[in-house]
Amino acid sequence: MLSQSFRGRQVRPGDPSYDEDRRIWNGSVDRSPALIAYCTGVADVIDAVRFAAASGLSLAVRSGGHSFPGQSVCDDGIVIDLSPMRGIRVDPEARTVRAQAGVLLGELDRETQAFGLAVPAGIVTHTGLAGLTLGGGIGWLMRKYGLTIDQLLSVDLVTADGTFLKASGDENPDLFWGIRGGGGNFGIVTEFEFRLNPLGPVVLAGPVVWPMAESARLLRFYREWITDVPDELTTAVVHRKAPSVDYVPSELRGKPVVMVVCCYAGPVEEGQEVLRPLRESGTGSAPVLDLCAPKPFTEHQAMFDPSFPHGRWYYFKSCDVDRLTDEVIDRTAEHAARIVSPLTAFPIFQLGGAIARVGEDETAFGGRGAGHTFNINGTTEGADGFEAERTWARGLWSALAPHHTGVYSNFLMEEGEERVEQAYGAQKYRRLRELKRRYDPGNLFRLNQNIPPAP
Repeated sequence: MLSQSFRGRQVRPGDPSYDEDRRIWNGSVDRSPALIAYCTGVADVIDAVRFAAASGLSLAVRSGGHSFPGQSVCDDGIVIDLSPMRGIRVDPEARTVRAQAGVLLGELDRETQAFGLAVPAGIVTHTGLAGLTLGGGIGWLMRKYGLTIDQLLSVDLVTADGTFLKASGDENPDLFWGIRGGGGNFGIVTEFEFRLNPLGPVVLAGPVVWPMAESARLLRFYREWITDVPDELTTAVVHRKAPSVDYVPSELRGKPVVMVVCCYAGPVEEGQEVLRPLRESGTGSAPVLDLCAPKPFTEHQAMFDPSFPHGRWYYFKSCDVDRLTDEVIDRTAEHAARIVSPLTAFPIFQLGGAIARVGEDETAFGGRGAGHTFNINGTTEGADGFEAERTWARGLWSALAPHHTGVYSNFLMEEGEERVEQAYGAQKYRRLRELKRRYDPGNLFRLNQNIPPAP
């Protein structure tokens, strides 16, 4: 049993809240743990880790519960839930912030934007900061300021034997290298310290929308346009049926569309000039909707929230590509036209800029030289139609296979060791396995994009 000093709530099968507590963001995952241990602080985390190690049961770690394949919950094992640990402390003079492991992205943005500062992190506000960061962290500010891990100054961490460590560039630097992209393989991070960057609070952001029939023409224009846009601009091209939300006119809802979603992390007036060619020449015809306008950064960060609520059934396939070649564009447009579900949407994220200026070997994250990341997701309200959307997602991914250069680990489902190695490359993967042997030789932390210990 957990020690009597454990302060957090413990939930077991049969408890009134059990079915609610075991749910996670991806509704297609239905698992039943033996114990959910809500940790109120580091001492609770140490207790729970030692108990899990001694019990021999499988262990899942949950922050925001946004793991695509649902690895933040398990069958017949223990879930260490960090959601009660929500402390955030901003130092506006030093331009740093400390955030505990249960913090969600929207909570972090609210505190940091009060001072006109930000950490580049994610695109959905109810994503957990911990999982997003440990995988790398892509989002709307990444071309200007880099990945979330590129702002990381230090972490507090509990290892598989219950030891509390700090890791930074000066203290346990090998571990600090590994946790910046290597996921939750080496322990449970209980607190993060980030560098803050000036931003907003108002940015030029939002989607510019065309009919999906314009996809190939738009992508060919877009490919050339982004070659010389400044790093202040980060974009994602999204194909989907227009959502039924307040900001979309009723006559456009449910129609197949392609949009370029923009965020300009600089003066609004400069951003307007940068976006002018897109608005005037994107496909040779005017967009059917232009919602790219000055707005609070926190408002833009929440734009995708209605499209990714808790409980829907999500399936993802992902890949990096170097460039939007004619073949990549044609295959993308062809498969986008086959989308059936009104909830399916796939962004193609623009990379480069500050991401690529960090040395490939400086962090465990792989793929800094990639041009774009495809996040192909098929979504339904429930089981009805889910298999068809999954088949569609796999079809697009397979069609792009000749152009795959890697994959972002946070976008993987349960796809096996070979795909995890592809996320890092062979050389980094060997180094990560050696690091895993040092910090988690028994592979206690294996419900993740797992890196097995070196033999």
